[in-house]
Amino acid sequence: MTSLDKPTEDTEAHDARTVTEAALFEAFGGVRGMVETVLPGLLFVTIFTINSDLHLSAIAALAVSLVLVVVRLVKRDTVKHAFSGVFGVAFGVVFAMMTDNAKNFYLPGMLYTLGLALAYIVTTLAGVPLIGLILGPVFKENLSWRTRNPGRKKAYAKASYAWGLILLAKCAILFPLYWWADTEQLGWVLVTLKIPPFLLAVWLTWVFLAKAPAPIDVFAEMEAAEKAEKAEKAEKDKADTEKAGLVGGAVDSGSLARPADGGSGAADPHGGRHRKA
Repeated sequence: MTSLDKPTEDTEAHDARTVTEAALFEAFGGVRGMVETVLPGLLFVTIFTINSDLHLSAIAALAVSLVLVVVRLVKRDTVKHAFSGVFGVAFGVVFAMMTDNAKNFYLPGMLYTLGLALAYIVTTLAGVPLIGLILGPVFKENLSWRTRNPGRKKAYAKASYAWGLILLAKCAILFPLYWWADTEQLGWVLVTLKIPPFLLAVWLTWVFLAKAPAPIDVFAEMEAAEKAEKAEKAEKDKADTEKAGLVGGAVDSGSLARPADGGSGAADPHGGRHRKA
């Protein structure tokens, strides 16, 4: 390795890490997405701890979720994270209201966490790690990593296992509390466990992907193939046009070589033609 190679490799590695960080922030919502995830549950447990009013706590949590969506709509930002928060809170409110049990506000989210943990593990065992399905479009590689980039597929498998195991550990803490602890205890533990496991999973994903081969930009490949096809077609059309021009020139030359009067008969020695008898 020469002294000039090292900076180039370091620059490429830095660029890969930067792209990975940006993709993870886009996929998981970044700091704002985390705030939108935590705030409704935090508001619910705070109000319920103060006055034990299920209806007021539920309405406040749902209202702040709707406000977050409206803010994103006004600013024309991506609303998928805010909308997912609204649906999660809405299900929690319905469960809690129907059963008149404040604990059930948290139950839909806990069941979703358990299902997501199993999905990460099962899809990885099936050879299609879920984190790859989530991040593939973000990296513009779609599913190319499955067959064309084995090193990247391995990184996605590691990351998916990490997400699955971290979420399972979270469920192992929350579900016993759902049965044994009161609403306030469950709520505060759940709010506390919102961010740290998520950050750990995102960090491990970043570590695995930063060391993996670069993604294959299938969109760039399609654009390049389309340009090549257009260029090939243009060359073919040009060749056909030139060929047609040559054929047309040959036909015109043949026409000029034929007698103008269209008559027949042999020419006489003096340049004339013998008349027909």
